[in-house]
Amino acid sequence: MIGDSKLALASGSKRATIKAMSTTRHCHQCGWEWTLAGQPGRGDSCHHCGADPRVCLNCVSYDPRAAHQCRDHRADPVFEKAAGNFCEYFELARRTFAPKTETNPRESAARDQLKKLFGG
Repeated sequence: MIGDSKLALASGSKRATIKAMSTTRHCHQCGWEWTLAGQPGRGDSCHHCGADPRVCLNCVSYDPRAAHQCRDHRADPVFEKAAGNFCEYFELARRTFAPKTETNPRESAARDQLKKLFGG
């Protein structure tokens, strides 16, 4: 048993699994990892796609199910979640990057039901 775990660690499979599951601070749009120390400033942009990193979608307090999509009740409501803002409670989140899909499966299912309902 002990020899097997040493082999697994020596082969790097365990390390690869741990690295694949690690969370990073990254751009919400393209997934580029923010490796600079500290929080992004108001004038910073993603070095890969040019998106503003200081947006609600990159914040630890962003929650689509919360009121105004923000868990921090001290923050003023922000209506454009993907646009840069001046929120003083912003903190860049550490998450696993999941690329956005072209279509929303719930939206597609709802559209299909409407087509069936109205004969389209």
